[in-house]
Amino acid sequence: MCEDYKKLKISQAIVVEGRDDVDAVSQACDALIIPTHGFGITSETLEVIKKAYEEKGIIILTDPDSAGEEIRKKLTERFPKALQAYVQREDALAGKDIGVENSNKEIIIESIIKAIDMAVRLTTQELPVMHHVTMNDLVVLGLAGEEYSSKLRSKVCGRLGIGYGNTKTMLKKLRGFGIGKDELEEAVRESKKREDFR
Repeated sequence: MCEDYKKLKISQAIVVEGRDDVDAVSQACDALIIPTHGFGITSETLEVIKKAYEEKGIIILTDPDSAGEEIRKKLTERFPKALQAYVQREDALAGKDIGVENSNKEIIIESIIKAIDMAVRLTTQELPVMHHVTMNDLVVLGLAGEEYSSKLRSKVCGRLGIGYGNTKTMLKKLRGFGIGKDELEEAVRESKKREDFR
């Protein structure tokens, strides 16, 4: 069987941080992959990203750490219609090293598919009527105010494909991605099925 057979073919360019990320993502996806080389994004690299953004669209997939989030934020400010793909922290660990390059192919593919699905959903004209999630909803669902809340938020955010965040960030992302109370409750139920949160 051809090695490329199981690769996910993506029309958009995928923007990652470094060479190791390029190697990992290229094992999972057949796509143009552009490394930023961390914070050292040159004007030349920005021009390449801009060209891809305008001609193909881009998917941002940075490491699930503070440096990765900072790079994501800067890129998103410059390219606001970029799709956002996230791998969860626990899926990107190798010892003390955190990075996309430590994620397996299935995790990378799943994160890309979720980013594309979210974009399709946000551009669909007939969105269902949603009940916006409130801070009180997060408390009631155990996503805030409990010892296990951070761990549960991580699982739920991973299931929803929105990247981990504290309660304030999670609320902002839920609203930004158009995720209503019903979908959140379902994600919490599914996450709790797989692990005991008490």
